[in-house]
Amino acid sequence: MRRDAWLAALEARHLANLTRAELTRGLRALSSLYVERRGRLASGSALDGAGKRAAFALFYAPLHFLTVTQIVQSLDVDARTIERVIDLGCGTGAAGSAWALACERPATVAGVDRHPWAVDEANWTYRQLGLRGRAVVGDATKPIETRGVSGVLLGYLANELPPDKRSAVLGHVEQTVKRGAAVLVIEPIARSVTTWWTEWTRTLGGHGGRADEWRFPAALPALLREIASGAGLDPRELTARSIYVPPRG
Repeated sequence: MRRDAWLAALEARHLANLTRAELTRGLRALSSLYVERRGRLASGSALDGAGKRAAFALFYAPLHFLTVTQIVQSLDVDARTIERVIDLGCGTGAAGSAWALACERPATVAGVDRHPWAVDEANWTYRQLGLRGRAVVGDATKPIETRGVSGVLLGYLANELPPDKRSAVLGHVEQTVKRGAAVLVIEPIARSVTTWWTEWTRTLGGHGGRADEWRFPAALPALLREIASGAGLDPRELTARSIYVPPRG
């Protein structure tokens, strides 16, 4: 299975020069940042240091992969028509890869992220999962270029942006929808980090979008259970909220 081979490769890649204790410290620091100090995310502090990078790649990225896979399957997001997934703020490429692999014929992935380490990881992820695609260093808040039958993914991106850039991105997304692309926005379920969600739901709902909240049983692979347990985490559910606008024929 592609996912299992990818997870095994992740473990070998990120624990080659890092102890389990260092990984655990990194995961605790990263979890604290997401829960208690989200204001620092815009500065890129989530990827400061080898421990937090490994924790993101080995734990949060696979969680995002599993969550996005479940959402895409539940929404039945035009698996037969999407040819290209544009992953804005792609991180290590996990979320965009999940959508691409859920397509009837795996889609090409085009990722963009401002962090060079994340872009390198995304390109490695695409190769490991057997996907065609390329991630580049760039600004995910710029106007979106689409071609063919595209799906635009904003996975856990908008909540990390300052308000002015978030508003600009919503405008770009709306223009993309008007040109016929599908759009999938995924964010944490906690309302404290999505106070802007009502505006996005109303705007994209005006273009045929639907908003959902998701809670899936967390049937985690053994590696993720082990990593979570070492850091004192016990995820019972995979949770997220989404807005999906289907492509126009």
